[in-house]
Amino acid sequence: MVFSSLTFLFLFLPIVLILYYIIPKQLKNLFILISGLFFYAWGEPIYVFIMIASTLIDYFAGLVIYKFGHKPAMRKAALIISVIMNLSLLGFFKYSGFIIENINHIFGTAYGAPTTLLPIGISFFTFQSMSYTIDLYRGNINVQKNPITFAAFVTLFPQIVAGPIVRYEDIADELEDRRIDVDTIWDGILQFVAGLGKKVLIANNIGTLWDTVKVMDFNTVPVATAWLGIAAYTLQIYFDFSGYSDMAVGMGKILGFHFPKNFDYPYESKSITEFWRRWHMTLSGWFKSYVYFPLGGSKKGFARMILNTAIVWFLTGVWHGASWNFIVWGCMYGVIIIMEKVITTVLKNKGKENLLNKIPNFVKHIYAMVLVSLGWVLFDTDSLSMAFTYMKRMFSFGSTFADNHTTYLLLNFGILLIVAIIGCTSIVKKLAEKLAKRQPSCTNILSICYMIIVFLLSTAYLVDASYNPFLYFNF
Repeated sequence: MVFSSLTFLFLFLPIVLILYYIIPKQLKNLFILISGLFFYAWGEPIYVFIMIASTLIDYFAGLVIYKFGHKPAMRKAALIISVIMNLSLLGFFKYSGFIIENINHIFGTAYGAPTTLLPIGISFFTFQSMSYTIDLYRGNINVQKNPITFAAFVTLFPQIVAGPIVRYEDIADELEDRRIDVDTIWDGILQFVAGLGKKVLIANNIGTLWDTVKVMDFNTVPVATAWLGIAAYTLQIYFDFSGYSDMAVGMGKILGFHFPKNFDYPYESKSITEFWRRWHMTLSGWFKSYVYFPLGGSKKGFARMILNTAIVWFLTGVWHGASWNFIVWGCMYGVIIIMEKVITTVLKNKGKENLLNKIPNFVKHIYAMVLVSLGWVLFDTDSLSMAFTYMKRMFSFGSTFADNHTTYLLLNFGILLIVAIIGCTSIVKKLAEKLAKRQPSCTNILSICYMIIVFLLSTAYLVDASYNPFLYFNF
């Protein structure tokens, strides 16, 4: 079955919200739990039990950690069981086929994959649920004894399948007592509609450009067409993923929750290190809190810091998918970030850290965006050989630079590309903030008009279009 969360939202969201607001306070978490299970089962009627299993594992592990506070061995055993069970679920469904495939390739065997189906968002909800037991073991949070409240945390439907990754400590207080006021609801509606517009009006449409280039022969595609194609995917994945994140954060506000920010204009970055401080911020924060810092971070010397960074980025690649492309993609970013750290450290030790400040910002920005674009080639091609062939064409300036098809694509997508490029920067936000200071009443009117127009256009597009992928549902 093709999962359509937007179908669910448009068909059932009004009813869900009406019921959520009118039911008694003590039943709201139960209603969230039921809604979340139904939302997930809309696309995964069988694998909803995987999410339930992960929830039960971590709930009971949490109780053991709490009740045996005076017995370190029992607490540690409960934590280990929680981590192993969650990673086993993730490993079986997401990576078993990849492992078997490589075993067959190496040893010439013909074992069949134990499963070919991937539960939607399994990487997100297992990490989210598992973070609870880790934080409880560390003493960072209090135990949640109410199984309904804990299950509501795991099954919060706005972000259940594609993030942001919400840790228990992020919304612990709001799970117990949350206030919903008109201003928060309005902010949530605006953010939800903005995310809807990003996803439906920009990501879906710019994605057709990349799909057109992706089916071409990579050995002969003109240089300009190759750059145009990956530029389209670079914009598509940003508007797709950040759009869904905005929808999730906005819907969270409507329900009374404040989810963490997941994107901060990453394409304005001037280094790869900065890019990953701005892109999928909740995932980077998760790996930093639960892998990088426990390994020692940067406190055990420079060499250990490099090793820890390499481990984190290898795991980041693995987290994104069971493919050598993803592994190489993660390792590529690890190498670049390590190189940036080494250069920064060497210059600092020599008292020449100001040398980096002398490099023009536009040069730094080009450097970052070229590497990010190359990373997206690895991310969305079917094999390493295809990725490297495509990269080669991007820099084959001695061959055909452009052709009539390149011109056709520019004429058809040029305006959308310009809109998307401007939209992925903070330009619009800064202009809106200046207008709000000078003409607050005008800003409110414009916000209402913007919301209505974007919502109506998005609805019309969804009714008419058949192309509506959510890229990060695959992770």
